Amino acid sequence: MTTLITGATGHLGSLIIEHARRLAPTGEVLGSARDPRKAEHAGVEVRPGDFAGDLSSTFAGVDRLVLVSADGPNRLDLHRAAVRAAVDAGVRHVLYTSVTDADTSPLSLAADHAATERLIRASGLAFTFLRNGMYHENYLTPGPVVTAAGDGRIASASRDDLALAAAVAATTDGHEGVAYELTGPRAWSFDELAALRGTTHTKVTAEERAAGLKGFGLPDFLAELLTDIEVNIGRGALSEVRPDLEKLIGRAPTTIEDAARAAA
Repeated sequence: MTTLITGATGHLGSLIIEHARRLAPTGEVLGSARDPRKAEHAGVEVRPGDFAGDLSSTFAGVDRLVLVSADGPNRLDLHRAAVRAAVDAGVRHVLYTSVTDADTSPLSLAADHAATERLIRASGLAFTFLRNGMYHENYLTPGPVVTAAGDGRIASASRDDLALAAAVAATTDGHEGVAYELTGPRAWSFDELAALRGTTHTKVTAEERAAGLKGFGLPDFLAELLTDIEVNIGRGALSEVRPDLEKLIGRAPTTIEDAARAAA
C-alpha cells in the first residue's frame, strides 16, 4: 500500500511524513514537494509535485494520497487540479487536511475547505477528511497578545498531534468515508494564554486588528482571514472539544500549557 504525502517541505506535511515512515513498512511512504531538493532530510522518496503543474508522474502508483491543504488565495483551484490528477492516476483513497466543521463553519477560511471536500466526494474517490483545528503554535510566537477574539475560547491542538493523526489514518485501514473533527483537549481563552506567557491580552476591534496585521506587512487577504478567525473565535466557532484526535493518536492530546512550556 503506497501512500504519498504532499507538502513535504511544509510544517505539517514534513511532520506527517516523519510519523508515517515510522508506522508503515519501508518504502511504502512517499512525499511530494515543488522543490524536492529542500526535502532531502525527509528519509523517504520525495517526488516533484506542483499542484499548478503536471502531477501525473507525482501520483503514479499511489494508493493513498494525503492531500495537505495548499495556501494562498487560489487554494481551491490548486486543490481541484490535485483531485483531478489523483483520479486520472488511479489513486484509490484521498485523505484531505480540512478545517473544523468545514461544511457548517462561519469562518471565511472554511469556504475553500468545504468546496474541496465537495470536489473529493464528487470525484468517486474514497475519502477521509482530517478537519484540523487551529494549531497551538499559531499563538505561541513571542510578543504581546493582541486579538479581536474578545473573551472567546479556542480548542486548539498541537501541529505534531494533528500530523500524527493524519499519519495514523493514512497507514491503517478503516478510515474511509469519515470526517474527523480534530481539536485539543480543552478550550482556552486569550487571557489565559497571556497569563501563561507572562504578558497581557489586548482586545481590539476587527478593524484595528486587520489594520495592525497589514501594518506588519501581511497581505490584505491574509490579514482579513486571520482577523475573521479571531472574530469567530469570539463568537464560539472553535470552542467545542471533540474526542477524535485522542482516539486516533491513542493518548491525550498535548495541552496549550505543555505547548507553551515547550516553546518558552
